[in-house]
Amino acid sequence: MFTRDKLTFEAVALPDRCDLSEDEMRAAAAGFHERMRKRHTVRQFSDRPVPRSVIADCVRTAGTAPSGANHQPWHFVAISDPEIKHQIRQAAEAEEEKFYAGGAGEEWLKALEPIGTDQSKPHLDIAPWLIVVFAQRFGTFDDGSRFKNYYVPESVGIATGFLIAALHHAGLTALTHTPNPMRFLNALLGRPQSEKAVMILAVGHPAKDATVPAVAKIKKPLEEILTVL
Repeated sequence: MFTRDKLTFEAVALPDRCDLSEDEMRAAAAGFHERMRKRHTVRQFSDRPVPRSVIADCVRTAGTAPSGANHQPWHFVAISDPEIKHQIRQAAEAEEEKFYAGGAGEEWLKALEPIGTDQSKPHLDIAPWLIVVFAQRFGTFDDGSRFKNYYVPESVGIATGFLIAALHHAGLTALTHTPNPMRFLNALLGRPQSEKAVMILAVGHPAKDATVPAVAKIKKPLEEILTVL
């Protein structure tokens, strides 16, 4: 974190060490892959409640992510209030209507056809929690003066990945949603202009009749995503 106080480098002993044998490493890597392989994105949510403490622990996990100069340039707003969720849905659907009416362009809309999405976003009402991810483009001190954050998109992207993995590990489903633009979220959620909303995560349990697009289960094989030199 960045402060006005002068911070100097101080090396401390590695506080936590996970020392596994090769067999244990293989088992752990394969086991984590198997767990994450069962992560699915759904658009049909149950209104089954999710404890606030679970959401807090998942966000706490996101906060352990590495970041540029350790500035941790992120903020997460977790919303369970039905009225605020509905306001977010109304504003998001207004942007989505323009998107699907042609604002996205023909190529983008064609790419989305196998996913089966449209401008209707009932999950923003039904999911028990919405988590809005904000990127802090710069930091501010109490007097309003600014300081620079570094590698903000990369840092926030890593933290969001941690969050999604933590939510899945807790037995929850998360749906990423990125209406564009999302400036309405700053005013609605009381966040400063130094922050930029980058994603809405709908979080909860899938509905009993939840489905996934068949195409979403087609993943690139390892040889297409890994090069070993």
